[in-house]
Amino acid sequence: MTASVDTSASPESYALPDELKAVQARSRLMLPIEVASAALMAAITLMLLAGVASRYLLAAPLVWVDEAVSIAFLWLAMLGSAVAIHRAEHLRLTVVLTALPQRLQGHVQAFGLMVTAAFLLALVRPAFEYVESEAFVTTPALEIPNSWRVAAIAFGIVAMLFVLLVHAWRTCSIAQLAVGTGLVAAIGAACWVLMPTLATLGHLNIVIFLIGFVTVSLLAGVPIAFCFGIGALSYLAFTSHVPVGVMIGRMDEGMSSLVLVSVPVFVLLGCVLDATGMGKAIIDFLASLIGHVKGGMSYVLLGSLFIVSGISGSKVSDMATVAPALFPEMKRRGQKPKEMIALLSTGAAMADTVPPSIVLIVLGSVAGVSIAGLFQAGVTVALVLLLALAVLARWKARSEDLLQVRRATLGTIGRTLLIAGPALVLPFLIRGAVGGGVATATEVSTLAVLYAMVIGMVMYGGIGLRKVYDMLVETAALSGAVLMILGTALAMAWVITQSGVAQQLALFMKNLPGGVAGFLAVTIVIFLVLGCVLEGLPALLLMAPLMFPIARALGVNDVHYAMVVVVAMNIGLMMPPIGVGFYIACRIGNVSPDEAMGAIWPYIVALIGGLIVIAAVPAISTAVL
Repeated sequence: MTASVDTSASPESYALPDELKAVQARSRLMLPIEVASAALMAAITLMLLAGVASRYLLAAPLVWVDEAVSIAFLWLAMLGSAVAIHRAEHLRLTVVLTALPQRLQGHVQAFGLMVTAAFLLALVRPAFEYVESEAFVTTPALEIPNSWRVAAIAFGIVAMLFVLLVHAWRTCSIAQLAVGTGLVAAIGAACWVLMPTLATLGHLNIVIFLIGFVTVSLLAGVPIAFCFGIGALSYLAFTSHVPVGVMIGRMDEGMSSLVLVSVPVFVLLGCVLDATGMGKAIIDFLASLIGHVKGGMSYVLLGSLFIVSGISGSKVSDMATVAPALFPEMKRRGQKPKEMIALLSTGAAMADTVPPSIVLIVLGSVAGVSIAGLFQAGVTVALVLLLALAVLARWKARSEDLLQVRRATLGTIGRTLLIAGPALVLPFLIRGAVGGGVATATEVSTLAVLYAMVIGMVMYGGIGLRKVYDMLVETAALSGAVLMILGTALAMAWVITQSGVAQQLALFMKNLPGGVAGFLAVTIVIFLVLGCVLEGLPALLLMAPLMFPIARALGVNDVHYAMVVVVAMNIGLMMPPIGVGFYIACRIGNVSPDEAMGAIWPYIVALIGGLIVIAAVPAISTAVL
């Protein structure tokens, strides 16, 4: 494998027998944080439900709910990020690390850990100073010091630093840690000594710190969130007179938008979907309906991704739900594993504009675009991509053997529809409620969790308390990893804006030949590359604050531009040899990336063709608004 993303594996899954006691000891240390994270996630969900019930049923809004949720949400993000470090669930690129000789991997890993530790250590003092400054601010509804909320940042940074150092001590030798620490210290000392020279370099510092430092950290296996952070922090510390404490304020702003509360709630919804088997019920119904035609199982796979994505909001959850249910039958019909992986990965890219896409929610928050508008446009955009992939899948299935395949009876179709019915209703409720302005994305997400839990208990066997706890902790870890990327990416984007590069970029982009068409073409190339290298969400968070003002100045509709950006980003995410989404699909389908790499390109070309149509015809995105 040339790249990997740690999305679901825990340290226990990799532990050798003689390491098990050490792993269990680390788990005991993390237990209080995990319990607190689970309790916060449950409290957020319950408070949101109480707020919705009070507003719509009693016509008596609970004015304190938003503030209480905001406080709990920031604590959830920071504690969840610490849990994600413990579980190795922070997104990172390991393309260089795994390609190195075994004797060098430990040294590079130790260097990456020390880079992360240096970033966190540098933020400890500013974080506590930020808490002190916010003690003078009183929240309007609860009338408590705002320091109660922002203390989460200081506590989370200390917790992450502690967990990281314990992990470094357990996994690296003293010599490796000494070399890594020495190298980080030498780089820092060199930058300090060269500060007078760096001050004269102007925009070249952007290349040195925001590109050079970030790239080196990325290749060393540093989680992407901390790559952005170390780049921005180094630039501020060594080339400007701006206090590094600004980083804390930017991170707070990036992680504190109430709109983003729907992210962990939709992640929890995806966990409920998996645990109850609601996704499997949808797949069984589609298979009974169209599984007997040529290319039928490919249609089922694409259709399942389209529908299931409208419930879970997560590509990883979508692929993990669909692949185990469909791959055995597809293999029996003669489809090659590499073709199945190609269709799975590009189908997941197609479905990421289907609401309630976490990417669309985050983009709406960062770029100031209507989430309801993004949800409405996302469905029609996904249909265009779905058509492109379905046409290619049908052509590839032209020689499929269907001699042993029988059409499902009407009774079978009716039975599977009866079982899948409650699950099928959910994505339409989500899209309709948000798109119609009946409820916000956050309100809908909590109602969807309640609906799924109740339906799961009534029709799909329910969920045990231990499973609920595991889902809450997993939601906290994944949300913490996502929100930490959001905080540091926005801090880095702020630094770029303050440097003046953003204004020069805007001027350059406005003067591109071809006007709007030229701008959209460059946008597609930029997000294809960044989506491939940085993973989708970080690329979006880094570039959206820079690119959307340029698009508006050129008269490009916000929703149309958002659709072009998101689709290009998702295609890049699935493009080998670097696109990390491709490797996630290979791992889920248990297929070698080397085997699947050649098969995916026709599907990538089909998606790019669909993207060109979407970019060239704005009405595809805007006609439904």
